[in-house]
Amino acid sequence: MAAATKVLVVDDSLTMRALLSGALERIPNVVVVGSADGADEARSMVESLHPDVMTLDVEMPGMSGLEYLAEIMEKRPMPVIMFSTRTEAGAEASIEALRLGAIDCFPKPKVAVAAEFDKILAKLGKRIKAAKGANVRGASKKKAQAAAPLDWNGRLLAIGGEAASTNAMFDLFSTFPANCPPTVVVQHLGGGLAATLIDKMSAEIAPRIVLAEDGMTVEQGVIYLAAPGDAHVVVDGWPNGRLRMLPRDPVAGERPSISILFASVAKACGTEAIGLLLGADGEDGDAGVRALQAGGSYSVIPMENHAPGFTLQRKLATQPVPMDQLSATILKLCSR
Repeated sequence: MAAATKVLVVDDSLTMRALLSGALERIPNVVVVGSADGADEARSMVESLHPDVMTLDVEMPGMSGLEYLAEIMEKRPMPVIMFSTRTEAGAEASIEALRLGAIDCFPKPKVAVAAEFDKILAKLGKRIKAAKGANVRGASKKKAQAAAPLDWNGRLLAIGGEAASTNAMFDLFSTFPANCPPTVVVQHLGGGLAATLIDKMSAEIAPRIVLAEDGMTVEQGVIYLAAPGDAHVVVDGWPNGRLRMLPRDPVAGERPSISILFASVAKACGTEAIGLLLGADGEDGDAGVRALQAGGSYSVIPMENHAPGFTLQRKLATQPVPMDQLSATILKLCSR
């Protein structure tokens, strides 16, 4: 049996620390090794207890959770799950936390009772176990330069990822030219965060980024982000493709599903598609990658065993892609 995942809980509220610790202890093979009331206490506990994962409250007096997260990612990167209020300000803080390198953000329960934590326990446990041993990195400090205008070859780019992929998406899209390849994204974000992510990205990247809607024409220079909800997003037809929303059951607990998007792209585009998987947890995404490969599309997937970097695949051919060459590789595949 694998060693238990060690978690450190950081929250300025004694009640929240107790409730969250009690909830986490009910997850098989997860152990809470300590709880801290703020950044100062947490620093010493990280050094002495060596947790695998930290949960961190965004809103704390003194050094805020965001400030402490930025410090962690600079000095001692580790998987961090944030908790934030269910407000507009909380959504902005959640997106900033993901951009800084947090692996996920959960809304704080409206009422501090154990039953409220039970509602998120399954997803929280899944995230914690997937995070153990993962390579995490903070936001890039250097402002990326957008690439030269693209001489587009007609290929569609489909991207799938977890909430933890947010900083990678910021890095990638900040290098895209305004006339980037048409790009459709399924990201497993918490409810209410997609619109905030679009607002924040719109101010920092050259292409246009919009919320995916049924019937939209898939056009060059536009990134379409599917929001969590009651439908999957698919690409119908290529070239001159359109987005369609399918109200089907979740796949591996996720809706929209990365695999359904990728499978639709493989069917619609065949060899004229590229699928990029940015660190999904394996339950959603793998089947879609297999569909892309069977259809002759390119697929770019994370290297195994949490190693940094990616593997470019097409049929039986494979090629390693270092993290810092991901954007150049994608744009080259989309260029004449």
